[in-house]
Amino acid sequence: MGFDHLLLLAAIQGITEFIPVSSSGHLVLAHELTGTSNALAQPTLDVALHGGTLLAVMVYFRRDVALLAQGGVDVLRHKKGPPRDAALTMSLATLPVLLAAALLLGLGLMDALRSAETVAWASIIFAVPLYLADKYAASTKTLTHISARPALIIGLAQMLALIPGASRAGVTLMAARGLGFSREAAARYSMLMAMPVILAFALFGLMELVAAGHYEALGTALIGALMAAIFAFATIDLFLRMTRHLSLLPFVIYRIGLGVAILAFI
Repeated sequence: MGFDHLLLLAAIQGITEFIPVSSSGHLVLAHELTGTSNALAQPTLDVALHGGTLLAVMVYFRRDVALLAQGGVDVLRHKKGPPRDAALTMSLATLPVLLAAALLLGLGLMDALRSAETVAWASIIFAVPLYLADKYAASTKTLTHISARPALIIGLAQMLALIPGASRAGVTLMAARGLGFSREAAARYSMLMAMPVILAFALFGLMELVAAGHYEALGTALIGALMAAIFAFATIDLFLRMTRHLSLLPFVIYRIGLGVAILAFI
């Protein structure tokens, strides 16, 4: 795999993972347009790119990571407090998508959803409620208002992210904004929610990698992971800054335009 190809994949994964445009959808499109789906989907690189974005979000939100880690310890020690509550609500927000993913994998439906047409329609359809929630939300709640109920609702919305093109960031932002959270608070919690999800999928991919014995191109994969981490870190910082001053309308317009362009092309 050439460096330009590797750079393209790292940029797609790093830039699109945490903004409401669907990283999986863009990777599907890259597969379709380049005609190199087998190379693009090689297990080693896939795990590495997800690992890179995971590293970026964990470094950026290192204080929140420390709080959640302390909360996990407090759960085991039966110690009450804010860290324990944060860890429990994050677990509640993560469980629905993991169960849904396990069900789709068990039924063999995960790959069936990976098509350009699915990406196009999901990009358009889910852009509409994202726009409505962002435009008409009360925008009064902060992360201190994340309790079990809103965490579960946002977590249920996250299941829709298993449809390529729907966007994990998009559906979680939609749910959080619909519940009245400020744009920045919604974005931050969406990114925090990404950590256990990316970790779970990366670990699953790693197990498949080990079982299949795919150890080739480890050096290339590590370079890709580093580049994806750099792209992701910069995107996280820029997107959070944008949420303080701009609406999500530019992303909505992009999604609709992308979906229409794909349908016209295919």
